[in-house]
Amino acid sequence: MKTDSPNPQDNAVLDHLVVAAETLEQGSDYIGVLFGVPIQIGGRHLNQGTHNQLLSLGPSCYLEIIAIDPDGTAPDRPRWFGLDDPDLQRALAEQPRLITWVARCGDIGDRLARADIGAHEVRPMQRADLRWRMSFTPDGNLLEQGIIPPLIQWQSEPHPASRLTDVGCRLRSLSAAHTDPDRVKRLLLGLGLSQQIEVHGPRPESPPGLSAVIETPTGPRSIPGH
Repeated sequence: MKTDSPNPQDNAVLDHLVVAAETLEQGSDYIGVLFGVPIQIGGRHLNQGTHNQLLSLGPSCYLEIIAIDPDGTAPDRPRWFGLDDPDLQRALAEQPRLITWVARCGDIGDRLARADIGAHEVRPMQRADLRWRMSFTPDGNLLEQGIIPPLIQWQSEPHPASRLTDVGCRLRSLSAAHTDPDRVKRLLLGLGLSQQIEVHGPRPESPPGLSAVIETPTGPRSIPGH
């Protein structure tokens, strides 16, 4: 995938896909069967009350399966990725779904200051020895049905994708349908991400939301959005 900026230090690129599930077991079973590969253990996000498992999509990209941790402590503010939304929880009870993607950048504060995506808070995050800064909306909800991604600035090395077992899966394409694709494209351009995702209007075979195609050892597989 291309980037909008000619300056490598200023590039913003796709970091990982986020697939949400009602339970972590449900999500891991779903992706494991769909792709025909094993899923790797992740960990717990103590300040969000969530936990995850992971799948390599190459040396610098991965897929995250995330769910509310039944043994975790509920945070004093809305969970990330809109996971507290009752409508999303009802949808996840039917099956796991691709809800958003996360883009990494070098200076998250500067990137947000130059974008026109409304108020955001940057919070320090940690899971085991991984440390990063991430952008949050005030209500914890996703922007534009998850098409506008949260931003992440990693503060630990190496990148978590490099720690995962390569099982032969790669992201082939990420696309989205939206009722106002031109406006969403402008927002993505402001974040330096217009070349990272294809955005178009709704189609009979492509309702509003995200979709991704993953190349697996047994052929391409699509992940439905929400």
